[in-house]
Amino acid sequence: MKVKNKAKTIKASSTARSVLSREVYLGIDGGGTKTRAVLVNYKNEVLGEGIAGPSNPLRVGVQAASDHICEAVDRACDTANIRRKDILSAEIGLAGVRRQDIRARMHDVLTDSLKIDPIEIVTDADIALYGATNGEPGLVVIAGTGSICCGINAKGKRTCSGGWGPIAGDEGSGYSIAQNGLRRVAQSSDGRGQMTSLVEAAQNYFRADAIEDIAMAIYAPNMKHERIAGFARVVIETAKEGDETARELITNAGEELGTLAVAVIKQLKMEKERFQIAFVGGVFKAGELVKEPMLKAARKVAPKAYLAPPQLDPATAATRMARLLVEPKYAIAV
Repeated sequence: MKVKNKAKTIKASSTARSVLSREVYLGIDGGGTKTRAVLVNYKNEVLGEGIAGPSNPLRVGVQAASDHICEAVDRACDTANIRRKDILSAEIGLAGVRRQDIRARMHDVLTDSLKIDPIEIVTDADIALYGATNGEPGLVVIAGTGSICCGINAKGKRTCSGGWGPIAGDEGSGYSIAQNGLRRVAQSSDGRGQMTSLVEAAQNYFRADAIEDIAMAIYAPNMKHERIAGFARVVIETAKEGDETARELITNAGEELGTLAVAVIKQLKMEKERFQIAFVGGVFKAGELVKEPMLKAARKVAPKAYLAPPQLDPATAATRMARLLVEPKYAIAV
């Protein structure tokens, strides 16, 4: 009898693992520049990834955002050799969806397009925060095309600072660095500011034959937001080469990002605690030039705070959150 029961247990376990092996979870990280889709199995092993265009609905519209998300998902599915219907659940983190009505519209469009149930739409900051500390108290500062800081304390309270977009905010972001860099280019060219190698760098980046042609390039009807923001990479490289003006711009960006962190720390009353501040986004390719002033600003109110890279990248963190949307059919240790 015991042998027979043991055989049944082994067979059941084998069946459970066979079913679980076909379960796939989708995570999306969508921003103002690109969309990344990641598919994992029940062991959290990455099966496939896909990249597509921007999916911030405030920047490109709901339909275009949805189209880029679907494109990224299809590319991930092609890589993994699976079909959309194999996906059990999806967590989609997007820039530009802080408003409930926009999240609802994106949910409706994507539910119809992807045919995945359940789907949850959250902000890109939500998935970045989850991945930053793996659910532990702490902060994440996101500085890509835009900027925002979010945090969670020991009581589970969450709050954010920033994320107001390029007109009202995005201090310390790639777009802000690029915009301030172009101002310095204009000032230097006019004799209103100090000489900087950003002038030549801007001419090269915007393919301008002469300095006066830069204005024509940046105000051209087909000039995209992402293209302007991309100039931040040039400012960062110029700063690394020692240009004084560029270094000042990156230091200022770090201080602005630190100000975002301070606002979150105060709201969550974490001044006396030791916690991680994680960092996500292309601006942090500037390294210590941006991270040092950011941490210095944060430590003025929270001396025990420390910087560390995220434990999970945002898209991968989204796959973990997707798994929380559904109860596993079979509970077995993996």
